[in-house]
Amino acid sequence: MATKEKVEKPFLTDVQTLRKRARQHIDEGAVTESYAGDPVTSCKVLNDALATEIVCVLRYKRHYFMAKGIHAGPVKDEFLEHAGDEQRHADMISERIVQLGGAPDLAPEGLHARSHTEYVEGDTLVDMIKEDLVAERIAIDSYREMATYFSKFDTTTRKMIEAIQADEEDHADDLADLLDRLPKNM
Repeated sequence: MATKEKVEKPFLTDVQTLRKRARQHIDEGAVTESYAGDPVTSCKVLNDALATEIVCVLRYKRHYFMAKGIHAGPVKDEFLEHAGDEQRHADMISERIVQLGGAPDLAPEGLHARSHTEYVEGDTLVDMIKEDLVAERIAIDSYREMATYFSKFDTTTRKMIEAIQADEEDHADDLADLLDRLPKNM
């Protein structure tokens, strides 16, 4: 005959307290009382990341349209794919900013100043690839730092940032491969 033992939940707040807290400040959406970060600072960090993604979309789109020459086909395809990925990242970040009670800063004014990466056009196919690779390397490092920042209090944002960082690492690998495959005398 089995005996009933008292099961303790050492870390979980009792259900009644969780329910009560959920009803308080309901207008704050996803930002609950237990959110240990500053939502305003979190949104500022994310808006800078958003600016970075928008600048990357614009740079990749320009490179897509300006790529010319016998070797441009696969490179253009890569530029267009990366532009789509960067737009998806911008959308994810915008959505998270709203969840945290902020507003995505999509204003063109000051966009470049808020971005971690630069908008460098490049004159040749190789220049374009190199500029995109530099931008991806900057993004990788900045997302790594952001993930560390958010890891202390916001696992949802940290996971999103780490997923974006993984995409940026893939982009950097793709661009490095393109450089290796192009003739060296271009």
